[in-house]
Amino acid sequence: MLDVIRKRRSIRAYLDQDVEAGKLKEVLKAAMFSPSSRGRRAWEFIVVKNDITKKTLSDATPYSFFVKKAPVAVVICYDATKGRRFKEDASICAEHIHLEAVNQGLASCFVQVTDATGPHGDAEVYVKGVLGIPDEYRVQCMMPIGYPAEEFPEHSDSEYDESKIHIEKF
Repeated sequence: MLDVIRKRRSIRAYLDQDVEAGKLKEVLKAAMFSPSSRGRRAWEFIVVKNDITKKTLSDATPYSFFVKKAPVAVVICYDATKGRRFKEDASICAEHIHLEAVNQGLASCFVQVTDATGPHGDAEVYVKGVLGIPDEYRVQCMMPIGYPAEEFPEHSDSEYDESKIHIEKF
């Protein structure tokens, strides 16, 4: 597992190459296998491949501009009537997407939506409007996915810092 974690980077540039349906399905399975508070599994996933929709979503925040260039974007939503730990549960799903994307030879990036502001105001309200997401749902993030157009070095053991580990007390 550490070999996949070492390779995971936030990638914002993707090749102009479709993501195979089988690979995307494995990424979505990984998201659905993620733990959730009280086992509620209150998350939902919107898979966006339409270029016009991705371009529109890329205007959600100042930091989402690259969503339009990804072959696919997965929007992580959460039914607030079914669960209480929206940010935690949805963020765990996002990390599962990150890791399985790498495992499939793909790349991704966490694009914050909740608590973000963009040129259209509240990014969550904007994304919900673009995608027709019901009011009772929250939107944590968008996860653009594709084949990386750039390579980054893997994480190394030099990043392991024992001074950050405290035993029993700080």
